[in-house]
Amino acid sequence: MNLNSETLAIYLHIPFCATKCTYCAFNTYTNLETLIPAFVSALTTEINIVSQNNPYAKVSSIYFGGGTPTLLTAGQFEGLLLALRQNFAWTETIEISTEANPNDLSLPYLRELHQLGIHRLSIGMQSANANELILFDRRHDNQTVISAMKLAREAGFENINLDLIYGFPHQTLQTWEASLKQALSLNPEHISLYALTLEEGTPLKSRVDYGSLPMPDDDLTADMYDLATTYLGDAGYVQYEISNWAKKGFECRHNLQYWYNAPYIGLGPGAHGFAGGVRYATILAPQRYIKVMAEAQGSFPFPYTPAVTDARALSQDEEIADTLMMCLRLLQEGVSLSEFKKRFATDLLDRHGKTFKRFVDYGLLEITPERVRITQKGRLLSNMIFREII
Repeated sequence: MNLNSETLAIYLHIPFCATKCTYCAFNTYTNLETLIPAFVSALTTEINIVSQNNPYAKVSSIYFGGGTPTLLTAGQFEGLLLALRQNFAWTETIEISTEANPNDLSLPYLRELHQLGIHRLSIGMQSANANELILFDRRHDNQTVISAMKLAREAGFENINLDLIYGFPHQTLQTWEASLKQALSLNPEHISLYALTLEEGTPLKSRVDYGSLPMPDDDLTADMYDLATTYLGDAGYVQYEISNWAKKGFECRHNLQYWYNAPYIGLGPGAHGFAGGVRYATILAPQRYIKVMAEAQGSFPFPYTPAVTDARALSQDEEIADTLMMCLRLLQEGVSLSEFKKRFATDLLDRHGKTFKRFVDYGLLEITPERVRITQKGRLLSNMIFREII
């Protein structure tokens, strides 16, 4: 565990989608693909600007998220990676990931991405059930995921994540089990499982509100989580974070940077970052982002760029609260007492010992001489634990 990281992670938000999923509340846009060339130019400018006063020695991970990054051509990826390489020093073992829609993955395209140094794919499988994929308005079917995995292996990818969603209307324990079995049959190195959150403004939330879809059942959702924990554990995956499982050595290093509350910069419209003690967000609309970056001049203090619209320097108490909330999601590591003291020059148990003791008595936390972490029993009650501590 490293709460005192001296490296930087970089997230690049690609906000374009061919279609928008019914559950999605992310900053994404359809029918704007014609903006992609101008967007890539704007993003390159932002890379150049944010690097000027960067105090971090090296970058340890780069992550292309969205949206649908695989709407970019291999040439556009190449240009962005070149800008990143020219402006930042990279660690020798840098992890470069991209999210991917299974529909977009041809063998030539995958080979080009792999040759560029993108060696980790995160594929949005979501479900193996045809009706559930229709409910989500996904562009792919189950066979497309199977084909995408086969092509990715042929292209040389040895580090692949599959995303799945559970706890949504009309899903049953049986269809969830079938999706888990299908995902495991594809033998990914990493699996992320996300409980559905009905977000305001999404079509899925509207349908539930209007009564055309039932409200998800919390008890059934908990049963699905327990089933997944058993299935994935039996298959040899380690649950290293509340929603993430990996084969040994394949934990997502970029996401670990988030969970350590370590520094990362977010670039592109609707990105978020935390670096230099500042937590910030950027312009949402791609059109405005492109315009602002085209007009950008001068130098900016790190991590600011002309795209930053909402920024705040955190107090130590706020940074401690964020760090505890994030680190306690790490089920194997939890919060290292020594690393915490090194970072904040204060003793964690002196600050929160009484609260921790109450959760220990309930069987939700455990405290060892080295760390504090959530127990198996506490995993389903983690949000309540976070609220109490913060």
